[in-house]
Amino acid sequence: MASPTSKTDIAADWQGRVIAHDDLVSRLSVRREELGEPDMPRNAGNRRSTSKRALLEALHQLGADW
Repeated sequence: MASPTSKTDIAADWQGRVIAHDDLVSRLSVRREELGEPDMPRNAGNRRSTSKRALLEALHQLGADW
């Protein structure tokens, strides 16, 4: 089900570039193969909210490695 605010047609006044999701995924896959998978650092989590910390702790207690 689509969001009630989403539109199937791009607004007529939009001047920016439109990229289909499938096309973007394909292009990113090719780019990653060319360059190799980047070694991205994980988020340190220094600015997590109390609720996020509680959620991650609950997941950890269930055995999830988030």
